[in-house]
Amino acid sequence: MKDIVARFLSKTDQQKIEACVREAETRTKGEIVVMVVPASDHYPMAGWIGATAFAFPLALALTPVLGGLFWAGSFNLWVFLATLIPFGVVLHETVKRIPVVKRWFISVNEMEAEVREAAHIHFSRKGLYRTREETGVLIYISVFERRVWVLGDRGINAKIPEAYWQSVVATLVQAIREGRPAEGICQAVSDVGRILQEKFPIGIGDVDELENVIVEGRSP
Repeated sequence: MKDIVARFLSKTDQQKIEACVREAETRTKGEIVVMVVPASDHYPMAGWIGATAFAFPLALALTPVLGGLFWAGSFNLWVFLATLIPFGVVLHETVKRIPVVKRWFISVNEMEAEVREAAHIHFSRKGLYRTREETGVLIYISVFERRVWVLGDRGINAKIPEAYWQSVVATLVQAIREGRPAEGICQAVSDVGRILQEKFPIGIGDVDELENVIVEGRSP
């Protein structure tokens, strides 16, 4: 899954999003961080589940043929295993490297849980909780899972209901599905900036405390 993020957002797209964040933050003391990652987890079991799903029926079908060729009988356990294991290894590597296939073997609940957990971890690791007035907001996008999560710090959550973040997520996900990720992210930034301006207007001496856009290139 090499370059999955590069295919999702071009350098020009990233610069556009950076400009959107800077513009939104000119009107609020809130801090908006957009983070895009290739995936929230490696999902190691998905490769083996997929490999088994493909290799088992293939080995089952070939065992009588190979058993006959080697005079081992129509179904010989050793012939079956000798067929299953190499096919399993090859197919594991294949499934692991093809995102659209790998997703077949990961449940929706598992992806949701991994994205949610990763968003909270990155919120902490990137220091979004360290702003002076606890006004950090993370817009977290995990490309492989096609999932978005929005997290606000304690100061934000005290004034903005969680339902508002859900509406931001829904709009952004729809834009991604329509092939407009950069436009959707900028819209999400604008929507977040609008409510932050209302609840946390810009103050005297306010400074940009956090990195605006974080794009990671690690493949799952």
